[in-house]
This record gives sequence, structure tokens and C-alpha cells, in this order.
Amino acid sequence: MNQDYINIYVTSNDLGQRIDVYLSEKINKISRNRIISLIKEKKVLFNNKVILSQSYILKHQGKIFINLPKPKESKIFPTKMNLNIVYEDQNLIVINKESNLVVHPGAGNMNNTLVNGLLHHCKGELSGIGGVLRPGIVHRIDKMTSGLLVVAKDDFTHNNLSKQFRDRKIKRHYVCITLKGLPQSEGIIDGNIKRSRYDRKKMMVCKPNEGKKAITEYFLEEKYFFNNDLEVNFYRCKLQTGRTHQIRVHFSHLNSPILGDDKYGKSIKPGKIPENIYQIIDEKFLKKKRQALHAQSIGFLHPIKDKNMFFESDLPDEFKILRKSLENFKKN
Repeated sequence: MNQDYINIYVTSNDLGQRIDVYLSEKINKISRNRIISLIKEKKVLFNNKVILSQSYILKHQGKIFINLPKPKESKIFPTKMNLNIVYEDQNLIVINKESNLVVHPGAGNMNNTLVNGLLHHCKGELSGIGGVLRPGIVHRIDKMTSGLLVVAKDDFTHNNLSKQFRDRKIKRHYVCITLKGLPQSEGIIDGNIKRSRYDRKKMMVCKPNEGKKAITEYFLEEKYFFNNDLEVNFYRCKLQTGRTHQIRVHFSHLNSPILGDDKYGKSIKPGKIPENIYQIIDEKFLKKKRQALHAQSIGFLHPIKDKNMFFESDLPDEFKILRKSLENFKKN
């Protein structure tokens, strides 16, 4: 059999609801986005009539029939690699991703990504979210950003974790190093983000009625002062939302770009900083185009065990080396 089926009976208590919302609440193993896709593919019937709109309102009692195509086989090939696995059980994996590692294959880069490594490691124990067999990448971090990622092995875990992200229940903290400081030692950056109209690979802060809501909390951990034009700051950030390039865009917008950020950052002139420190910055960050951003901790409710999970990683070596070299410039 190439397809599975689900039958759901609509009672008088269910009337008045949108069909996509109703189904996403009734079926734990299928995300709302997947339900919407199935409706667009004409795979959802109500009382033997094809549902054409996700906003269809249930006005009568009856039977909903959902035709579930089998997940397509992935065209992504497994690759053996050393994954820094922080935690693993039968439902999920927490990985400490190194910088210079792409999370998911894309145009021009189909091999040597985190997903290729997961395919080899998981050996078939993968979620089928979106209709394609692949590791359940619930969220991503940029190629040149390091840190913790949670990956789902089954559909229920994937959908549950995705909902926790949508409901802002996932606890995520990052550490970043910036050039120049923000006006206050702690605060909240509340600025919507949208794709740049000038460069489609970049994001930008936009008007409140544009883009998507983006909120970043920040706390200054250390400040190292060189002159009025240059200081290096270690910030701890808490994400309330998870937009593309969010921390990088927010800090750059406030004229405090992330060190080493090739897309949103600024260059450093060698004469503005002691030579030994500049060499560390140049070798560890600038030449590698390695933005100084690390996803240090993540916390969530385990979908199956119903247990609060929290994981924290050490700072990357390049962060520690730079911090040690800056000790004489610490500003209290």
C-alpha cells in the first residue's frame, strides 16, 4: 500500500472551527503546515467532497477523510562525520554544531552538511515531516555560527518541538562578541525583520507593520575598551523569537555589529588595536569569516518524557583565546 488514511468524525461540539486548525489539534503527528499542504494537494475530503481551502469552516457533522501519501525517499546521501552529540535518546538528539558547517543541503551544497551526517548516524530513524524522509531539523543556526541544536527523530517529537518554538516556550541563549557597545548594559531589542529589498540574501530591520516580529534580550557580560572608536563586548542574548539572522541583524542595526560577520559587520583597521590581539581576531574570525556568535544553551520540554531538559555548551576555543588576550583592557 502506497498511502495511509485517517478518518475523523466531526460532532456538534466541533462546529464553527476552521478545518486546518481543527485537524492540527486533533492529529498530534501532523503539523498544521503539513495539513495545509495536504488540503492544497486535494488530499482532504469532508463528507466525500474535496476541501479546497484551509479556512473552510465546519458547519455540519460528518466525516473527514485524509489521504496521507507515503514520505518520499530523500535524495540526500549519508556522510560519515564526527558529530558532537551532547544528548541522544530514541526521540531526539541535541548536537553542538561547529562553525563552518551548513545545517541543511541546498543549491550548490548537497554534501557534507549536518543533515548528511545525521542520515549516517540515525540509520533510518528519521522523521518524515513535510512528506520527505529526513532528519527532523526543527530549527537552524547559520553556517558560521556554532552551538546547540535539537533534532527530532519522529514526527510527534518534531511537531511538538515546533509548537514549543511557535509558542516561544523554548529557552535559547547565545553569546556574541561585538565591536562597539549598545547604549545600555541590558535591554530588549524589539524590531521587526524582513528580507532586504536590495540584497535578497540579507535581512533588515523594518517598520512595525512590515516583516515578522523579532525580539532579542541582551545582557552585557564583559567590556574591553581600546579607544573612543573601538571596544570589544561580550553579550549574552536570549531569543524570544527566532528569525533568520536575528541577533546579527539587531546588533548591526544598532551600530554594534558582531565581530567577524562578513554580511552585516564592519572591518577592523590593524592600527586601531594592539597587534597581538588583531592577529588573534584576524586568524580566528576575519579570515575564516567566522562571526563571533555561539548558541550556548537550549531548554525545552521533552515531548515524550514530559520532562524539562536543559543543555549548555562551553564557549568555543576561539572565544576563550580572544577573551584571555583582552584581560588587560577590561572595563569595569
